[in-house]
Amino acid sequence: MAFHAINPVDGSTILTLDNWEASRLSKAMDVAELAAGPWADTPIKKRCELMYKAAEVLRTRQEELATIITQEMGKLIKESRGEIEKCAWVCEYYAEHGPGFLEDEYIETDAAKSLVAYQPLGIILAVMPWNFPFWQVFRFAAPALVAGNTGLLKHASNVPQCAQAIESVFKEAGFPVGVFTTLMIGSVQVRGVIDDPRVKAVTLTGSEPAGKSVAEAAGANIKKSVLELGGSDAFIVLDDADLELAVKQGVTSRYMNGGQSCIAAKRFIVVDAIADAFLEKFKAAVEDLRTGDPMSVDTTLAPMARHDLRDELHKQVIESIEAGAKIVTGCAPEAGSGAYYQASIIDHVKPGMRAWHEELFGPVAIVIRAKNEDDAVSIANSSDFGLGGSVWTQSNARGERVARQLQCGAAFVNGLVKSDPRMPFGGIKRSGYGRELSHHGIREFVNAKTIWIK
Repeated sequence: MAFHAINPVDGSTILTLDNWEASRLSKAMDVAELAAGPWADTPIKKRCELMYKAAEVLRTRQEELATIITQEMGKLIKESRGEIEKCAWVCEYYAEHGPGFLEDEYIETDAAKSLVAYQPLGIILAVMPWNFPFWQVFRFAAPALVAGNTGLLKHASNVPQCAQAIESVFKEAGFPVGVFTTLMIGSVQVRGVIDDPRVKAVTLTGSEPAGKSVAEAAGANIKKSVLELGGSDAFIVLDDADLELAVKQGVTSRYMNGGQSCIAAKRFIVVDAIADAFLEKFKAAVEDLRTGDPMSVDTTLAPMARHDLRDELHKQVIESIEAGAKIVTGCAPEAGSGAYYQASIIDHVKPGMRAWHEELFGPVAIVIRAKNEDDAVSIANSSDFGLGGSVWTQSNARGERVARQLQCGAAFVNGLVKSDPRMPFGGIKRSGYGRELSHHGIREFVNAKTIWIK
């Protein structure tokens, strides 16, 4: 196997790298093991100083790193710059708050002294996707490394330059060799890394099949795992919503990153009373999106990351239309060598259609009409996914009431679903388990050790 960086704009090959052989992987694991103990013993103040430095490196190299992202997976350059800035933010957040999150927690018991100490587990394997090739990694690495763990990264095969660049950021920031290592290995080699007794836990962001495979391997080895899988987020538009706001944010949420985000708005569940009015405004805004060179400021819709992903998306769309869904706009690949797909909307999506039951990972919005608020909540919760959801209403009290009913890991009222270092992030149901970010995230990969002294 080899790693191929293919430019989704024109299908040209940017870079090809050979997959590591077993001997090179073994050597990298040895280096990580040698680093694990000394890093855990390094004072947290020093670990945080280095994480602050990582943020500085990210900002200094922002344009270079953003360009790599755009070239490898097609994200608009302004979005790539924003991704690098967000990575710097999460580094600073944990450098500032990590020590407080990991302070000993004293508890009154029958002992003279009793407390909970938060201690690192050791080597953590991260299996990461291509759609946010820096952010997904840093939201794991920043808390894990501040906590005293060391990290191994198995990145997606189509973003090898991103994978190598991330390791270079930590090296330039002064982290000791072996504290963070990129493994240039294929999916078939992941099981062997999880099986290795030196690896103490694993985290994955990716597809449901990949999540099942990693969870099975971790379970067989009785190792902690965190999974952030797909989503089919509900975007509920109630009859008292500010339609201009809902349309503007709906377009951003659905079509940013070429529609390739787990927490993008995917199911637009609109109450019948305002459905036609919403759809008229939404269609007009979507048709204003323009594909083109993602390095250009004039481009507002990025290509998809790979041609095979575009082909599968189109198949889902066509089969849903054949089952009765109605085309509102788009719904076809664009001509040319790039992996572009038209900004699309399909309406009257119903149970039994692929668009109802599956995640559409690309620039396609599906519209589902609900009778009323209760029906909208019922439709939203009928999904097997449970990552995020949003509610659009001019009544905050009503919005909060509906948000509390949604079966998901994050519910937003009058705002698009997003990850924020200050808030826990993760899903339920088929969207995975465990949490990243906030104090919840840094405590996923530590031993909450009870210490009792009479």
